[in-house]
Amino acid sequence: MLEKEQSAPNFELLDANQNAISLHDFLGKKVVLYFYPKDDTPGCTKEAIGFSELLSEFSDNNTVVIGVSKDSPESHLKFIQKYDLKVYLLSDPTGGVLESYGVWQEKSNYGKKYMGVLRSTFLIDEKGVIENVWKNVKVEGHTQAVLGVCSRA
Repeated sequence: MLEKEQSAPNFELLDANQNAISLHDFLGKKVVLYFYPKDDTPGCTKEAIGFSELLSEFSDNNTVVIGVSKDSPESHLKFIQKYDLKVYLLSDPTGGVLESYGVWQEKSNYGKKYMGVLRSTFLIDEKGVIENVWKNVKVEGHTQAVLGVCSRA
C-alpha cells in the first residue's frame, strides 16, 4: 500500500454520469480519495453519507472527496440518487487503480480467503503527494477524523 510522502498515481475513471475524471483534474486542491468495497452496503453507505454531510466543510478547506470502488457507473448513479450523495464516485471495474494504491488485498472471512478492497483513505495534497493514509478503516468517526486532518493542514 502506498505511504505518506509518495506521489499519488494519476488515474482516469468514469463517474456516475459517465464523465472521465482524472486525479490531475484536481491539482491545486487537496483530495480525499477513499476506497470502499461496494455501493449500497451498510458500512459503505454510512461512509458515503458521512463524507457527503461534511462536504461543505471539506470544500471550505480546498478539498474534494472522491470515492472509488469496482461498481459500475450505473450502480454509482443509483447509490447517489438513493442517498442524495454529494461526493464523486468513480468506477474502477478492472481494479487497476485499486491495485496501484495497494488496496486490493487478500481478505479473510470465517476462514475463507478472497480478494477484496481494504477500506482505505488517502489525503493527497495540492501537488499530488500523499499527505496522510488511513488503512483498514473503521467507518465510525472516520469522516470527522479525515476532516480534522484537512482543516489542520
